[in-house]
Amino acid sequence: MQAFYTLLIVLQVVSAIAIIGLVLLQHGKGADMGASFGSGASGSLFGASGSASFFSRATAVCAVVFFVATLGLSIVASGKKASGGTVLDSLPAATQPAKQAAPASAPAESQGTQIPK
Repeated sequence: MQAFYTLLIVLQVVSAIAIIGLVLLQHGKGADMGASFGSGASGSLFGASGSASFFSRATAVCAVVFFVATLGLSIVASGKKASGGTVLDSLPAATQPAKQAAPASAPAESQGTQIPK
């Protein structure tokens, strides 16, 4: 079960990084991918509308993988037994503080003489 949990975490992180990269690579409306490579034609690299569909499809696939991994992580986490109490209840029991020794009597009192007040 731990290996499946680790696999889901890795899958989620990789898909999140891929989504970030793909969103940053996408260009806004009206910007041409071909213009960034020096030519004025928008069809120079991916075709007339190829760049928009390629990046949007790749982003959609990564988003689906991210959401499936998130759903899987929530299912795995809900399967773990909850403690049923507070966080403080799960702490180990504190040791009892040591009893304080009775204060040592003054040497004058032990001899039977009283100290004037």
